Amino acid sequence: MDKQNRPVTMTRGNALGGILLIVLGIVFLLGQVFDIHIGRYVWPFMIIVPGVFLFVAALAVEEEVAKALAIVGGIVTMVGTILLVQSLTNLWATWSYAWALVAPTGPGLGLWLLGSIKDRDELVKSGKDLIRVGLVIFVIAAVFFELIMGVSGFGLGRYGLPLLLILLGSFLLVRNARHGWHNA
Repeated sequence: MDKQNRPVTMTRGNALGGILLIVLGIVFLLGQVFDIHIGRYVWPFMIIVPGVFLFVAALAVEEEVAKALAIVGGIVTMVGTILLVQSLTNLWATWSYAWALVAPTGPGLGLWLLGSIKDRDELVKSGKDLIRVGLVIFVIAAVFFELIMGVSGFGLGRYGLPLLLILLGSFLLVRNARHGWHNA
């Protein structure tokens, strides 16, 4: 059979690509019909998707390169995810503490996921350790920047920092009084 008369065969990739294009077309059409600015919600995926592809590429290469790709993929995907959340909530001031999710949490997620898929306990452990450190930094910074400084308009606002200073000073005085007053 020559090339012109050869039947076209449907592959799984072609079918998935076709379905994806149809779904995207419907989503964008609905956005136009109902005047929903979909671009506001979709643009972070231009960062998330390459991050996911970097991680998927990590599954197909040797270990040292895989770790590097998993780390970079974790960082890029985390940046896109943070931007998506900020785009949905309009809380851009959260960058003051969201960096802790980019690093060390993002690389930790990449290593943990790579280790889980490849059954490498040392990668899982190091990934979990990085995730733990990143989340602790994130929570402490979020409490400080949101409740004390009020960067997003929440929290104690203009009273936060003075109250924090009073509490820390009181803590130091009480601790010193418990252990007896010593001249330094």
